[in-house]
Amino acid sequence: MIPILFSENSTVFTSNGIGRLSDAISCVVTEERNGQYELQMVYPSTGKHFEDINLRAIIVAKPSTGTDNQPFRIYNISKPIDGKVTINAQHISYDLTKNVCMPFSVSASSSACYQVLQNLKSYAVETCPFNFSTDVVTVASYDQKAPASIRSRLGGTEGSVLDKFHGEYEWDVYDVKFWANRGQTKNI
Repeated sequence: MIPILFSENSTVFTSNGIGRLSDAISCVVTEERNGQYELQMVYPSTGKHFEDINLRAIIVAKPSTGTDNQPFRIYNISKPIDGKVTINAQHISYDLTKNVCMPFSVSASSSACYQVLQNLKSYAVETCPFNFSTDVVTVASYDQKAPASIRSRLGGTEGSVLDKFHGEYEWDVYDVKFWANRGQTKNI
């Protein structure tokens, strides 16, 4: 799949955007389980869209076979070396880092994880374009005592959704899916 460049305000990624980056030298997506989800691309300074590539612009790329195209927001562009730049971008879900959620609590129940995910969206200070879903039925309570970024409340901090309910995230454009098991479980 050829990566496609979109403007920073784009929210729909079904067109050719600003343009296809067919002259990219390389484009690699790395996704770690419940960890980083990033794109790194090497692009020539003589490339057709070199002047259009800016911080916060979005590159849409196919992370792996069997997955849909995903948007990645550019956060770093190196200085040209030997006529090439290295572009680093994070999955669009990292935009949740800039959206603050106000405090709330959810009592322990088998539907608590679902309720917490819905509350992260409804208690957000700014409009949240993300949708949250889960199949996790772990019985646990959740208590957020202070305002915090939605991304930090999903995982990476004590008392987060990941910490309390244990599962695996799948990031699919604006859909955040929290699975009990993202892959297959087989009895041998």
